[in-house]
Amino acid sequence: MSDTKQRLLDGAMATLRDHGIAGASARTIAAAAGVNQALVFYHYGSVEDLLVAACRAGTEVRVGAYRERLASVTSLRGLLDVGRALHTEERDLGNVAVLAQLLAGAQGGGKLTESTAQALDLWTVEIEHVLRRVLTGSPIAEIADVPGLARAVSAAFIGLELYEGVDPDGAQRAMAALEQLAVLVEMVDELGPVARRALRSRVTKKAAARRS
Repeated sequence: MSDTKQRLLDGAMATLRDHGIAGASARTIAAAAGVNQALVFYHYGSVEDLLVAACRAGTEVRVGAYRERLASVTSLRGLLDVGRALHTEERDLGNVAVLAQLLAGAQGGGKLTESTAQALDLWTVEIEHVLRRVLTGSPIAEIADVPGLARAVSAAFIGLELYEGVDPDGAQRAMAALEQLAVLVEMVDELGPVARRALRSRVTKKAAARRS
């Protein structure tokens, strides 16, 4: 990638942090990148296409930075610990603000909606890998929709990141509640074989009754 294209990607991210989606124009992005605004259209075609590229590239960098840590997770509580660290780093880097702006812009449909969804899927895929690994052999894995659970975890963290801006104490309580659920799963895993079979049977019956 040329230096100019990378500067435009960085300028787009900086503009979202500093001016929001409403202030993301060719002029403001070019000013943040330190280049002529005509280069926005030369390299990316439109402001929207530049924002789409910046969304994808920025997420790939952040997911890559956490891939090794996620690969070392061995429990749900470990996943939450990584989530806490991720949240702190993303907030300090200003990426939580960028996420909020991308989500706001994505509500209108179009390319930004699709690219934001794809960017979030990059995180969800990594979380699903972790969940499949840590839930192997657990009764939970036999009844849980793991892909759906991965999306629920991803949505929970996104919500907490945005929620903290208006209610920090509430966000902390929500995180503590998630940790309590992780402890509950550990307790289930520690049950003996008889109790696990009984629990599995009970949950399976409840799930079948709910579907009927």
